[in-house]
Amino acid sequence: MSARFVALVAGVGFFFLALITQGVLPFFEPSATTNHVTAVIRNDIGQLKWVETSATDYTPLENIGRHVYLREGCWYCHSQYVRPVTGETRRWGPVSEAGEYAYDVPHMFGTRRIGPDLTRVGLKYGDEWHLAHFWNPRMLTPDSVMDPYAGLFDAPSAAVKIVKDGASGNTLERNVLTEKLFDFASKEQVKITPNADGLLFVPVIAQGKYPVVFTPNNEYVGDSVKLVIETKEVQGLIAYVQKLGMNRGKWRDLFEPQQMEAVGISIPRSQQWIDYGKEVYERRCIGCHGVKGDGNGPAATFMYNQRPRNFTTGVFKFRLTEDPVPSDGDMLRTITRGVRGTAMPPWYDLPLNDRLAVIQYIKYVLAADRTDPKNPAFVFVNSPPGQPLYIPAPPPPTPALIAHGKEVWTQAKCWECHGNSGKGDGEKAAGLTDDPGFTIHPANLTSGQFKSGPAVADIYRTISTGLSGTPMPSFHDSFSDADRWALSYFILTLSAFTDPISGEPLTISAKVRDALNNPKLETPGPEQAFGLLAP
Repeated sequence: MSARFVALVAGVGFFFLALITQGVLPFFEPSATTNHVTAVIRNDIGQLKWVETSATDYTPLENIGRHVYLREGCWYCHSQYVRPVTGETRRWGPVSEAGEYAYDVPHMFGTRRIGPDLTRVGLKYGDEWHLAHFWNPRMLTPDSVMDPYAGLFDAPSAAVKIVKDGASGNTLERNVLTEKLFDFASKEQVKITPNADGLLFVPVIAQGKYPVVFTPNNEYVGDSVKLVIETKEVQGLIAYVQKLGMNRGKWRDLFEPQQMEAVGISIPRSQQWIDYGKEVYERRCIGCHGVKGDGNGPAATFMYNQRPRNFTTGVFKFRLTEDPVPSDGDMLRTITRGVRGTAMPPWYDLPLNDRLAVIQYIKYVLAADRTDPKNPAFVFVNSPPGQPLYIPAPPPPTPALIAHGKEVWTQAKCWECHGNSGKGDGEKAAGLTDDPGFTIHPANLTSGQFKSGPAVADIYRTISTGLSGTPMPSFHDSFSDADRWALSYFILTLSAFTDPISGEPLTISAKVRDALNNPKLETPGPEQAFGLLAP
């Protein structure tokens, strides 16, 4: 018997052994067929609790995206498995559980991590970030090795002219393509903004409406644009990616690396730090915020719901200072945590020195009024941050406190913008704009994605200071501390017992709901989750 024959038999034998052990036997292992997982939910008094629950299957749209993910070979480079070691859990999130893969056939655990692991990527980035990323990853990360997936979009090669419309300003020339894409007879207008290179993204929600090419700050001065049109495939792919990890509920609201707090931090101005901050900015921030920091980077056209921050105005939404100018600590908190539900991702895994340096570059280079180029006015030099507002310890949540918060909600007329149920559909919602003139949508508070942070103190801070540059006012002088705490807790309860993706109510019995509403019930982690389902 020759060695060649033995090697051939052994090779075939090991192939079928691998097929049986990895493709057949797992289906006979009970843990491979379970859909039990531990997840974080928010209860009726605003607390976050770990519970044992069930994973849910993919929706039809998510299944379309999963098919695209498989077809395009995304799983070659991206794994989907968090191992139980410190480095993994602090970077990605909770350790993977068998029930998360109940509806993954075939599974895509993967071993190659050329790209980031995607097990916990769901809702880490906003949909608009993913749109820009799939079109061209190097828009967002210049040193990315990922190939562009422009083929998932509909991108006609011919440019489309911008024409004048006496009633609405500028619109697109009518031709075979635009007549098919838009309804020029519609009374419902949609504003779309090209980037400085003339790339114009057209989301699905804009199709079938009257297009208005909206450039209130001269974002683009050319006379024609190249259209990039969202398709069902890319819409499905984003839906699938956003689903990953979200069977674990609102776990990110308890993710320690993302819960950074800082108050009153001030780093002395240093040219060395500014120079280093410029390098960080060009590597991490330029794609959205632009070379000049004006919020008109190449990826900005994909961000049709909320434009990137224009640093040149020196106006920042999130702060804990009495004056509108934020402290270094405020900016560090925003950069570390990100802005949930938008294209601004969390940067907790970026070295601290990088985050501090980029703050110096933003403060002392970008945040300047350059109307007079020879004598620019630097916001942080002329108007240094004021004293931080004092935030007392929050009172313990109670049903009575929540009920009072609902009364304050009515008195403060929060419903006018956010709607009676908090979905962002109030009677004044449609006409709201931010300071630069772009449409701004009131937060859907039932989603549980709070831009400034998920804790009651974060909501209290936002209510107290307002959001500079937006229609969201400060209620610091209008309502007492007790009223603002009550309102903050009530806002948290608007996302109680809801699915983080769909926003739909979770199916939970009244008995279990009552148990989870017990403020004394402690569930420190997934290992101590409340037993919703019997194992």
